Amino acid sequence: MQIFNGRLFLLAVALSVLSACSDVPGGAPSAGQILDGAEDADAAFAVIPINKDTLPKVKSWPLKEKSNLHGWLSRKKGPSSQVVEPGDLMDLAIWDSGDTSLLSQAGQKVVSITAIRVTPEGNIFLPYVDEVRVAKKTPDEARDTIQEQFSKIIPSAQVQLTHTPGRESSVDLVSGVTKPGNYPLPDRDFTVLSLLALGGGISDNLQNPQVRLMRGGNLYGISASRLKENPSLDTTLRGGDKVFVEKDSRYFLSLGAAGTEAQVPFPSDRINALDAASLIGGVQESRANPKGVLVLRNYATTDLRSDGSGPHKQRMIFALDLTTADGLFSAGEFDIADRDLVLVTESSITQADAVLGVVYNVLGIPIRTRNALNN
Repeated sequence: MQIFNGRLFLLAVALSVLSACSDVPGGAPSAGQILDGAEDADAAFAVIPINKDTLPKVKSWPLKEKSNLHGWLSRKKGPSSQVVEPGDLMDLAIWDSGDTSLLSQAGQKVVSITAIRVTPEGNIFLPYVDEVRVAKKTPDEARDTIQEQFSKIIPSAQVQLTHTPGRESSVDLVSGVTKPGNYPLPDRDFTVLSLLALGGGISDNLQNPQVRLMRGGNLYGISASRLKENPSLDTTLRGGDKVFVEKDSRYFLSLGAAGTEAQVPFPSDRINALDAASLIGGVQESRANPKGVLVLRNYATTDLRSDGSGPHKQRMIFALDLTTADGLFSAGEFDIADRDLVLVTESSITQADAVLGVVYNVLGIPIRTRNALNN
């Protein structure tokens, strides 16, 4: 009897200690622990349940995007001809059927002038003619201009021109493809997808590949899948453009009683909460609280609003209930943002088991007996 009374006393002490202690043993926090203090007037975060009533408002809030990107450029169809730019090379063959010529020797009908580089000012120098403006002209227009100048001193002259694009008439395909390199623009309607095809296509090892275009000090970006699906976004390239392909750098974190605790990359442009649940392997059946799946997100101060058109606090927690039809449908429409934390909280039953485990240890009840009592 004394042993029994002693154990009751120890049990009372153990329960009183555990009731005053918030650090109950467990592999993940409970929803109550995370959301504690949310109702306080000076709370550092706010909580919004995701359901059919709140979803329309939350969907209009901004998602975090890479700040160094300037969107993407729509396609503007260009002429199907090249244009001469500074740095280009020209080879000229000047034909003269006259008996005497300033350029050729007796019996010689053609004179070749090779590797004429267009100056930074857009001119070329020709003997007996001086400088001729050729920049921003098509090769045919440049040939006509050169022949017109030669005709003033050699009326019978006929000019043939071969144009080789230089740096300002070419683009760089930097990385993310099979054959990176410098590619001349075959015409002024050469597009990003055409360049990627010349480079052997996008590397297979890039997850959700992102296409980047550097132009005029700005960086533009789009996903390869979106680019291929929409012809109006197949941007026409300009000389000096640089294009590279990289993997999608976005990810979200998975913690708690989830199937996987990891940093999870985005496999597509957009993923919703149900996609995220699938990517993390669902929730652990023996531990998770499917009514308490939380998405923690940090907003920029510029995103804050007081009229409901945006979050009113930088730290926001979105609460999902995956045990109801409304909760599941709403989760399928709620987008996950870059660097979100998806936290699957632990069931209160699991934490109760942890409390009982401590009590059993205090009372010295063997594991076998404990398991039998639990069953």
